[in-house]
Amino acid sequence: MSVSMQDVMKQSGVAFGTSGARGLVTAMTDRVCYVYARCFIKYCEASYKCEHTIAIAGDLRPSTERILKALVKAGEDSEWKVVYCGRIPSPAIALYGIDKALPTIMVTGSHIPADRNGIKFNHPKGEISKKDEQGIVSQAVDFDEGIFDAQGMLKNAPALPAVETEAEENYCKRYPEFFGANALRGLTIGVYQHSAVGRDIVVKVLESLGATVKPFARSETFIPVDTEAIRKEDEDLARNFAHKDFVDAIFSTDGDSDRPLLADDVGMWLRGDVLGILAAQALHIKRIATPVSCNTSLEKSGSFEKICRTRIGSPYVIAGMESLVDVNDPSISVAGYEANGGFLLQTDLTRKFEDGTRTLPALPTRDALLPMIAVMVSVREQRMCVVDLLKKLPKRFTLSDRLKEFPTETSKAKLAEIREQKLGAKLFGALTAVPSKFKPKDAPAPQPFHGEVVSIDETDGYRMEFDSGDIVHLRPSGNAPEFRCYVETESKDRSAELLAGCMKIMEGWRK
Repeated sequence: MSVSMQDVMKQSGVAFGTSGARGLVTAMTDRVCYVYARCFIKYCEASYKCEHTIAIAGDLRPSTERILKALVKAGEDSEWKVVYCGRIPSPAIALYGIDKALPTIMVTGSHIPADRNGIKFNHPKGEISKKDEQGIVSQAVDFDEGIFDAQGMLKNAPALPAVETEAEENYCKRYPEFFGANALRGLTIGVYQHSAVGRDIVVKVLESLGATVKPFARSETFIPVDTEAIRKEDEDLARNFAHKDFVDAIFSTDGDSDRPLLADDVGMWLRGDVLGILAAQALHIKRIATPVSCNTSLEKSGSFEKICRTRIGSPYVIAGMESLVDVNDPSISVAGYEANGGFLLQTDLTRKFEDGTRTLPALPTRDALLPMIAVMVSVREQRMCVVDLLKKLPKRFTLSDRLKEFPTETSKAKLAEIREQKLGAKLFGALTAVPSKFKPKDAPAPQPFHGEVVSIDETDGYRMEFDSGDIVHLRPSGNAPEFRCYVETESKDRSAELLAGCMKIMEGWRK
């Protein structure tokens, strides 16, 4: 029987998001995951010259093992060899695929709750692009429907193959081989482990760099840590740990360990877009691609020769990085980062050390470890603390939040209404009046005013800059039923106040 991927998408409601598919675990039946994987394999056969082998890995969600078995069955029925790399970070399986010139699949729902999961695809050269996505979605495959029961589950699911450890080993060696075994010597780093798939790998890598490591808060229950919308309990946990136990910083990641979460010595988590700037400076990156939602300290810092602002999502950041590469001068380093902190290295990075020159190979997919390690190496080299690096950046503060369980179509309709009727100033203008408590003590009290929109950016969603300098950016999430709001001002307190006001307005849209 021939089944098209488009039909399965419509029937199940499991659609493409960023670099793959995500949906409710109840909707991601074995049959749905099997068809997705078969179509991906078929696309790779036609589009990439590679051996008929696919590598798979997964995160620590309860549903991941079942989905992995469905992928094994898809590989077997495609007459491909399946290499199982175990429960490892998304960047580790991507790196393995790039090194071996193999397509790979990561089973993960990233930061979203455990009642959801996802499948992330990488072609032999890295993350799939939007063009690849279109090619995958256009596929259809033949298979025997009799292998599934009435609920779409495999009647005889295969066992997972023995774990191939090379992917994990190569990822762990990547950082000490470049930075050196003493790169973090003398530093004490806490690791908030929770249920991140890379929780033990992070500890192993930091110790291989010479750091003293203090792991804490390991959980056998999945915790949806979102590095872009940090939970209050995670804020409290980091502050309490730093208060009780001396550390120079705290490392953590999201569920599949491709997004970083770095806290300073008092347990204050850094925003991912600020971490991206500090990491790019520490690595001496010359050209940067980053989404339009990220902090404008990037431009104001004057640290980079070229900057490309993109839509939100790693495929767009990758396209932006590719546009910045100078084919005539490979020494021009190019990288990208996202508001969630994920750092992508487009070009090989060569650096001189006391014992010689070493090269870090490109890894054009989100990586959690590289930006955190780079910043802490800079901290050690400059004999500073994380806060000292932050003080060098222009004072711009970004915050974000989202309406959960808010249908994507409703979000799009609301944005269309705001755009067509030019409602930005009417809805949010009063919030952009800067109260006297945010002004210098000797400044005259501001006259009440209703802020006006001075510029609009529709690269992704609807981003408004007001005459006060405040920024409000509205956007439907690309991989979940959420309506996101991003704000930026010159003060952390001001940003918190503006975001709270925006979210109160947006909550009213549920009615």
